Amino acid sequence: QANYFFTEKTERRRRNFQKLIEMVSIEQVDSPATGKTSTAAAAAEAVPSGYVSDGYETASDTELNGTENGSNRESENTINTASSSSDGDLLKEKTQGQQPEVNQEQLNEKALAQANDAKVEGNALFKDGLYEEALSKYELALQVAADIPSSTEIRSICHANRAACFTKLGKHEETIKECTKALELNPTYIKALVRRAEAHEKLEHFEEAITDMTKILELEPSHDQARRTVMRLKPLADEKREKMKEEMIGKLKEMGNSILGRFGMSVDNFKTVKDPNTGSYSVQFQK
Repeated sequence: QANYFFTEKTERRRRNFQKLIEMVSIEQVDSPATGKTSTAAAAAEAVPSGYVSDGYETASDTELNGTENGSNRESENTINTASSSSDGDLLKEKTQGQQPEVNQEQLNEKALAQANDAKVEGNALFKDGLYEEALSKYELALQVAADIPSSTEIRSICHANRAACFTKLGKHEETIKECTKALELNPTYIKALVRRAEAHEKLEHFEEAITDMTKILELEPSHDQARRTVMRLKPLADEKREKMKEEMIGKLKEMGNSILGRFGMSVDNFKTVKDPNTGSYSVQFQK
């Protein structure tokens, strides 16, 4: 019974396939130009005699290759599209990452230009003797240029110019502070060293003034003003040093008398002797 069912099913498939062949012209139709056989005839010839389809025919090699090639092309196009999209996104990210740097650089340049304009205005006010107003302009320039790495030079100049304003106003302590700030930014700034030395001299800080002028001579040995100033200030520094020693000894005597008086003595019982070689003093007791 099973064999009968299988045979009947096979026969039915054969008849269906034969009907399909009959529906298509099986006459060979040769093309006059190419001599090629028509598709229908080729299909008929391709079926061997007595062939019965099992309903699971596979595609021809050409069809299979065409399908595979098409699939591969679609895959390649998909990959290329994804790659292009990925490259575009990466380029966009890089561009977006670089943009803030460009903008920051432009902002820094603009800030430096504004700081320089304020400095120029301050210079004009200084020439007109408007020192307080000039101070404000230099301060504005310092605020605008603050925290910009390339603003070291203009900031040191503005501090030195503020020092010049304070010198004109007789505020020598402020002059020293501004010059010190300028020298922190530029240790070889000779103008700042000169102005600070002059301010120290005004305050009778002769030793400090000599130190600044000596530094100038190290940077510029031919600086005549520094050399003359050092020669002029040395005697004043020595005189001040001796005066300070005498004042110190006087204070020590007062303190000594207050203590020694309890024992019936005074500092007059002690004599200070100066060593001519070293300049130091020693104390000798005498009755």
